[in-house]
Amino acid sequence: MAKARADVGVFGGSGFYSFLENVEEVWIETPYGAPSDKVAIAEIAGRRVAFLPRHGRDHRYPPHKINYRANLWAMKELGVTRIFGPCAAGSLQPHVRPGDFVICDQFVHRTWGREDTFFEGPVVTHISAADPYCSEMRKVAIEQAKRLGLPVHEKGTVVVVQGPRFSTRAESREFRSHGWEVINMTQYPEAYLARELGICYANISLITDYDVGLEDDPSIEPVSHQEVLKVFQANLAKLRELLVACIEALPEGRACQCGEAVAHARG
Repeated sequence: MAKARADVGVFGGSGFYSFLENVEEVWIETPYGAPSDKVAIAEIAGRRVAFLPRHGRDHRYPPHKINYRANLWAMKELGVTRIFGPCAAGSLQPHVRPGDFVICDQFVHRTWGREDTFFEGPVVTHISAADPYCSEMRKVAIEQAKRLGLPVHEKGTVVVVQGPRFSTRAESREFRSHGWEVINMTQYPEAYLARELGICYANISLITDYDVGLEDDPSIEPVSHQEVLKVFQANLAKLRELLVACIEALPEGRACQCGEAVAHARG
């Protein structure tokens, strides 16, 4: 068990490799191998906050190679009960624009081969993923984004693709046809593993691009990694401000059902 403790966790995505100042760095061993990096811990508004860049601070792990189970277990070892999972993401709909924030309420996973459960027997455990994101944390994120005057969408479905490649036009057209708003490579299994551990989890998607451009506007080019980082960096200060505001505004106790997930998952 790690000696360091934290209350709230934050996973950093592409272009988001540091968050806290005056940190204590800890390395946490897990039964699932090494997490992506050391965990940085500092205090915000009287709460101990743990930050871990999911790709590693030097971006060494592509989305399909991240050890999601180790990352989530490390947060659990620290005592974290709530996690914010901000990420760079693409838009699938014209009204969701680069620079917007989407507080996702659903995901669709189109990945394969990822270690995506802590429950591998002998006790069979079926966790409900009907509402995969914490309603209480989502409400806080929406309220704080509005208070800060940020362009925010109060809900959205993120389709999680395997990566590291971006979509073909045909794939993007399919995703768009379902009405899904956001595309990303890391929300699964990260969000679901948090649910298995009874940890509240909220996603904040920062839109950096239109996935393969817009069909009715040929001037908008398909996504490139350089453009993702450019737009993300231009909005990083807003994301940091939003995360701090969310951490400050979290209620003291949890009134959601996230911590009860396992209790209802076994016969």
